[in-house]
Amino acid sequence: MTYDIILSGVGGQGVLSLAAIIATAAKEEGLQVRQAEVHGMAQRGGAVMSHLRISDSPIYSDLVSKGGADMILSMEPLESLRYTDYLKPEGVVVTSSVPFINIPDYPAQESLLEQVKSLPKSVLIDSKELAREVGNPKAGNMIMVGGASNFLPLSKESLEKAVSLIFGRKGEEVVARNIEALEKGAAA
Repeated sequence: MTYDIILSGVGGQGVLSLAAIIATAAKEEGLQVRQAEVHGMAQRGGAVMSHLRISDSPIYSDLVSKGGADMILSMEPLESLRYTDYLKPEGVVVTSSVPFINIPDYPAQESLLEQVKSLPKSVLIDSKELAREVGNPKAGNMIMVGGASNFLPLSKESLEKAVSLIFGRKGEEVVARNIEALEKGAAA
């Protein structure tokens, strides 16, 4: 089994935290993990992309080949479309429907969301609203991991344990809110 993911968004949205949660969960299940990060502008709002490869056998490259991704997991709809050439024909795009408008010629939101919906397999999640519902506006990235969990070859328990390991030093309440966000995203 090999499962390749492209994670995308913009600086400050927690793309690298998404990668860390999924990678930690995969390691908890005894799987091999390789990750490569490509940062855009070194400031909030610049493009951020990460390659994440999970396998039950050795992985020899950090990078996902074009046409080889099982999933694009994105914190932002325009960024999800930027990487569709990496997606396998049967791959899925899981993206937040909430735009991060950081350029003057950002496309119209309705048109952008229609483009995402026109992909063979796509899931749009209002991560901002769901994060607000769990009482943690910063939990949009955990909402998105939850949404992706329906397609990942990882158990819910491993993902929850990864959240506990990564956020544990911040206290039980932070862990509980992030696990709640994970569950809310999975239900979306």
